[in-house]
Amino acid sequence: MLVLITYDVNTETAAGKARLRKVAKQCVNYGRRVQNSVFECILDSAQCVTLKAALANIIDEKTDSLRFYYLGNNYKSKIEHMGIERGISADDMLIL
Repeated sequence: MLVLITYDVNTETAAGKARLRKVAKQCVNYGRRVQNSVFECILDSAQCVTLKAALANIIDEKTDSLRFYYLGNNYKSKIEHMGIERGISADDMLIL
């Protein structure tokens, strides 16, 4: 399923800046960045639980925020894009 993850991490302190980098690194491991603090991730249920737990352990719930949008398996008709595209689609094949 496609999960859209958005986050807002308070970066007024050095610890906040470190949390921001850690959140982004976790999200990069599971999907692609489509905006500065927005990732599209193709996940199965186990991966979703694992990623949510990892992110929950990183953020400070008093100052930071995470949002998960579950677009499901039929997400292509639910996404409209305008402007420059960042990278490849989350479900495109990548050959290294």
